[in-house]
Amino acid sequence: MIESPPVFQAVSDFSKPLIVSASGWRMVFASSRDEEDASPEIQPEASILAGTMALAFAQILAAATEKSFDQLTITLAMDSRPTGPALSDAMLRVFLDLGIHVHYLFIASAPEAMAYTKQNPQLDGFCYISASHNPIGHNGVKFGLESGSVLGGDSARELITLFTSLRTDPNIPQTVFDHFKSCSPSLLEKTLHDSHTHKNHSLQYYRDFSHQVAADTTDPQLIQGRIADLHQGIRNNRVGILAELNGSARTLTIDRQYLEDLGVAIRVVNGVPRQITHRIVPEGRSLDLCIAELEKAYQEDSSFQLGYVPDNDGDRGNLVYLNASTGKAQQIEAQEVFALTVMAELSWLVYTGQLTYDEKNKANQRVAVAINGPTSMRIEELCRAFDVEVFRAEVGEANVVTLAQNLRKKGYLVRILGEGSNGGNITHPSTVRDPLNTICSVLKVLTMKGDSNASASPKSTSASSPGAGSPSGLFEIYCHRIGRPYNPDFTLQDVLQALPEYITTSAYEDRAILRIKTEEHSLLKERYEQLFRREWPEHESWFNKTLGVVTWREVNYEGIHERVGFGPEYRTGSQRGGLKILFKDETGIPVAFIWMRGSGTEPVFRVLADVRGSDPSLEEYLLHWHVSMIQKADSQGS
Repeated sequence: MIESPPVFQAVSDFSKPLIVSASGWRMVFASSRDEEDASPEIQPEASILAGTMALAFAQILAAATEKSFDQLTITLAMDSRPTGPALSDAMLRVFLDLGIHVHYLFIASAPEAMAYTKQNPQLDGFCYISASHNPIGHNGVKFGLESGSVLGGDSARELITLFTSLRTDPNIPQTVFDHFKSCSPSLLEKTLHDSHTHKNHSLQYYRDFSHQVAADTTDPQLIQGRIADLHQGIRNNRVGILAELNGSARTLTIDRQYLEDLGVAIRVVNGVPRQITHRIVPEGRSLDLCIAELEKAYQEDSSFQLGYVPDNDGDRGNLVYLNASTGKAQQIEAQEVFALTVMAELSWLVYTGQLTYDEKNKANQRVAVAINGPTSMRIEELCRAFDVEVFRAEVGEANVVTLAQNLRKKGYLVRILGEGSNGGNITHPSTVRDPLNTICSVLKVLTMKGDSNASASPKSTSASSPGAGSPSGLFEIYCHRIGRPYNPDFTLQDVLQALPEYITTSAYEDRAILRIKTEEHSLLKERYEQLFRREWPEHESWFNKTLGVVTWREVNYEGIHERVGFGPEYRTGSQRGGLKILFKDETGIPVAFIWMRGSGTEPVFRVLADVRGSDPSLEEYLLHWHVSMIQKADSQGS
């Protein structure tokens, strides 16, 4: 711990790069300020900044729960980044000195820490130290209440406002240092000693909660029956999974044991904490090792057909699969992974009798899927097949979770939600992305084929399934909904080929990220709109002939709100939400869109194009035009 407080100006200068948003608070904390620095050392200014964060969260949590500090109990955990222990030490000392009780888990995946907080009635909130998919020298913090979800909306804004006020107080370095100094050594030692016990409890809570999510019920008997059905399906249809954990927080959670208990053959690569061998974001070349290892496993055991790679906090994990026709493994794009899980869980609702249809094949229940603005329109096409509604929110996990919660209050059944553009899915009752949930959705599709799993569902009606006398399997239900012939000997490749075809810009490829000089996004967007209106006549013929587009509309996203309309009057505040131009055919069905937004966690501007079909040149045309207009709009202000 630091021996004396740094001066206020040094702390203020150090914290300038800090990005604070509902998606997380992040910056480079490595002492060298190099984002690729794997050193565990942090500067004294970083310790003061972390302590200030803890002080702000403590006050917000006390106000939200109407409890005094000594009545509060929280979870404190971290991902596997080297700077995590130093930051957690600073935060822990502040929490303890205030009188807050802390269940310190050390390294735990974000879904584990959040499930533990959600399920354990003793806990009032959590503080999770992580920079998610950012490079190893970065770090940051996510905060949440007893619901187990990240703070969003007004709560996030209140926390940011309070933190901003504290960190601009010239006395804050001394205030935080005083907490460091007066923290009881014996209490600190006891909290660290009790960490092992709390970690074991956390793993058990997480395992039980993962069963609830997979089984889609809190009824113990139903959980037991449905998990047994899944286990039987896996026994009947052998599945092997390659987990390339890249030294992430998932190395110290339930993955191996949980999947083995389901009957899955599992191999783990880079399963030691901080055994980080490639870039953290699980996209593109980060999946190459998993692809190679899955091919090796398949050569030894043909049941190995799926692999996954998580980011460092383990709340998202992208997939690779073995193409049985070639014997080669390949990645599944993030948008496609999300579509796969949406198809799986909507089919599950039919399979379990929660979604039924009348004689006109219309849904008897109000079912919805909540997604973010840049998620591919393949989700709308999937949902049309199930007569399910789609609602969109601004980018940010908290926004999508809040939107889903509001929809449930209105009477909708919302089983699955998420951000297809960012990878991973959130499966109710979870409030965070989790690769185990994703894998369980895929396992249900691959192995629950009807007759052998009949106890999971009541008999299906002819409108929802072609099965006679017993429920059909999940993929059979989906094939029936889209009018596709069903082959009982299907592979994962067959399932992927049955999904709607769309080409979408990956959120993490170089051409999806722009450096923009214009600091006022409101000006940039207004200039962009003027350019779009001026240039549209030049492109209208191409859109009509190539895509059948006859009209377009603009959509702006802010929080959980989706505002349809052209011009600044459809935006508020700093206007940093997503902006989308949606192109429709003569039937009114959207066939393509272009989208842009300034990142809330990184100093970049993100762009994306999405278009129906399988021709990459269509997406390239859309994105090129889109980027050119953004660059022109940006240059107008220089």
